Amino acid sequence: MPGLPALPWLGQFRSGRNAMAQPTPDSRPGQMIFAALAKKNDRLYWGGVAMAIVGALALLFPFGATLAIAIMAGWLLILAGAVTIADAFTVEGTGPFFGQLLIGLLKLVLGIYLVRHPDVSMVLLTLLLAAVFVIDGAAQLAMAFELRPVDGWGWLLLAGIVAIAVGILLAAELDAMSQITLGILLGVSFLTSGLARIAVSHRLTAMAKGR
Repeated sequence: MPGLPALPWLGQFRSGRNAMAQPTPDSRPGQMIFAALAKKNDRLYWGGVAMAIVGALALLFPFGATLAIAIMAGWLLILAGAVTIADAFTVEGTGPFFGQLLIGLLKLVLGIYLVRHPDVSMVLLTLLLAAVFVIDGAAQLAMAFELRPVDGWGWLLLAGIVAIAVGILLAAELDAMSQITLGILLGVSFLTSGLARIAVSHRLTAMAKGR
């Protein structure tokens, strides 16, 4: 029985389907984000250092009065917002870009509001901060899961969990939250977020050196 004639177009069709069914690693969201971070590793590192310094300041200088805490928290949020906006541009062109940018703007706007209106009530101040940290933590969790399983995603996961935990604690203790406790919680969250960025940056550097 004579064999069937060759159908070149059928082989091309099958090859095309296989290529579509098996995307290259570089096309996966985590790899795309990691590649974007690698291109701007210095900015990621120094952003982490700046965020860690913001956290250290909150831990080293506990707030003493409602007026002082509003002003101090406002400036901390302004600094953190600027760092978050800068971080957003390290992943420009990927999914998390707009989320990071909006969160940075939210921190910046809230920080400016607190500096201009330091007489805000302690309950309102705590509620606003709780909302910011829950949203920020959720964004960091989303970034971590998009980056998974690339090395370094666990640090972002930890930072997101800490931020959400801080937000929940703030919301749960609206009437009983002391100024010092509030300052410590802010410091822990900012410090963890900064260290996570530094850890990812170090991992990028190690990979670039082939280690």
